[in-house]
Amino acid sequence: MQSHLPASLSKILKTYLLGLGIFTIFRIILLGSQWHQLGENYEIATILRAIVMGVRFDTVILCYILSLPFLLLSIGLFIPKASIRLEGPVRFLVILLCSIAFVISAADIPYFNHFFSRLSITALEWMDSPMFVLGMITQEPKYWAILLPAILLIYSFIHTVRSIFRAPNRPTRLIANIAFTLIGALLLVAGMRGRLAHKSPIRVGTAYFSQSAFLNQLGLNPNFTFLKSYLLSKKKENQEIHFMSDSLALSMTQNFLAIENKDAMSISRTQGISQTQHNLKNVVVILMESMSASKMTRHGNPNNLTPFLDSLSYKSAYYPNAYSAGIHTFNGIFSSLFSLPAIYRKHPMKGAVIAEYDGLFENTKKQGHQTIYFCTHDGQFDNVEGFLTANKCDEIIAADDYPSEEIKSTLGVPDDYMFRAAVPKLNQIASSNKPFTAVIMTASDHGPYYIPPYFNAKNKDKKQQIVEYADWSLRAFFEQSKEQPWYDSTLFVLIADHGAVMRPVYEMPLSFNHVPLLFFAPNGEIPTQVNPEVTGQLDVLPTIMDYLNLPFENNTLGINLNDTVNRPYMYFNGDDKYGVLDHNWFLIQKEDGTSGLYRYQKEDVTNYSSAEKDKVDSMRMYAESQLQTYQYILK
Repeated sequence: MQSHLPASLSKILKTYLLGLGIFTIFRIILLGSQWHQLGENYEIATILRAIVMGVRFDTVILCYILSLPFLLLSIGLFIPKASIRLEGPVRFLVILLCSIAFVISAADIPYFNHFFSRLSITALEWMDSPMFVLGMITQEPKYWAILLPAILLIYSFIHTVRSIFRAPNRPTRLIANIAFTLIGALLLVAGMRGRLAHKSPIRVGTAYFSQSAFLNQLGLNPNFTFLKSYLLSKKKENQEIHFMSDSLALSMTQNFLAIENKDAMSISRTQGISQTQHNLKNVVVILMESMSASKMTRHGNPNNLTPFLDSLSYKSAYYPNAYSAGIHTFNGIFSSLFSLPAIYRKHPMKGAVIAEYDGLFENTKKQGHQTIYFCTHDGQFDNVEGFLTANKCDEIIAADDYPSEEIKSTLGVPDDYMFRAAVPKLNQIASSNKPFTAVIMTASDHGPYYIPPYFNAKNKDKKQQIVEYADWSLRAFFEQSKEQPWYDSTLFVLIADHGAVMRPVYEMPLSFNHVPLLFFAPNGEIPTQVNPEVTGQLDVLPTIMDYLNLPFENNTLGINLNDTVNRPYMYFNGDDKYGVLDHNWFLIQKEDGTSGLYRYQKEDVTNYSSAEKDKVDSMRMYAESQLQTYQYILK
């Protein structure tokens, strides 16, 4: 081949094969980091098929990267003087573009490990806090096992490409140059399309060939998914959702939520004061970082990670079928405090203008409450401090308010220190004879993990140890709170901001959205009960207002869980898809219109969407009418 193929085109081919090898190494690293997701019944042939599928997606990216270098080097074949001048810029262009692609592939591995999804433009949500994100990554030891090989691979690529381009350009015949240029161009176009069928190029769905949620995604290239999500987000029709007309959505929502309203374009309804009078003046909402219901013994976890949370759930009004609205902390904060859902990749707390809503702080402040929010780290992250301040939070306690020596990582102070600092603050408010609304956002159960030396875990795995520590911190807070005068008159609400990826069966791991939800009041103010209805973060605000006996003009998509209205379904977001479920069925609806309907209680991976079209339509209409209504509210 070397004696017949023009040297300039040979350089492109060798660079392609080198890039293909490096992409494959990144894919194998991802496979190794997620090997536990395969279970015991995996087949080597299926894994190899996923890797071969990856070659196709890698080829698409490499062909796009190498198309301009190919064009420039082809010009050099026919204009020898230009060849010498073009080689240097072409080499630089190849090294630059491929290095960027490899950096994206490296960044995709920790992203996937957390979100169980290949890289998308959702990652750009944190570009305004790059040092914060970098700190979370570099302070987590396991990510160094990715970073160091990535640096070595990129260095090796640069060194090898320089060697490839140092090879002399030997003259070749004109006919050969024309023939190889045409063949090379055709191969590049075919490679960019990813398939030979003329009707459609390769798509994300092409990679979905098995019933393994992980192996279906293993074949994807994160550069492909990132660029595809970016291009989709820029299409005019994707700037806002268009499931149906606003008027139809509002009408359906009113019916679904049993809203009796003469105004056809409103969901506002008055929630009266509860007939059951409770001696509850204050409320403490604890948003637990990554506390999936799957981590609790109550939900089948065998490792005894959450003995306190489990014990508290048996003394509370507990909702075993509760779901977070999204998979990000900002989703959890927003939906729990404002009873509004998540729409794909939209960040509700960021924007050129900060929107104001009738949320928890606003409504309790109207009734004389002092409002306060606690977190362990930088309050500016995710624009939480600015957003909550604009939405009637009187005080934000964040990293700058703690002693510098107590800051242990990018995530600030450990959970138990934040809890210990919160109690005197609440005492101070209570001493002024004002009721309070406090929201406490934990963070320890998120990498980089820091476990204080004074805590002794029972499990050996660090991810299990940190859950033990988070639960221990909760216990310590309640034990300290019991000694305070405000304890007996306080409603405690515990819910996670989102769950965690644990043994995923479907493309949307249910453990990522399935979260504990409990309402606890001392001295039996709230009867111990288990409510099996599907619910979630959307319903927290109206239910709090009911337990506090406060009047409430409900302008949200949440329902009062003490009312007679139950949800037939609960819906939640996964960035580029949404899920809907009841007690038997789980619908995954993607942005591209494809659906998957599963019997999730049996972990059945058969897709029943074709056989159960009426069920799919019913679930879609329930979710999409309310999502469309939410967008109307935003406008």
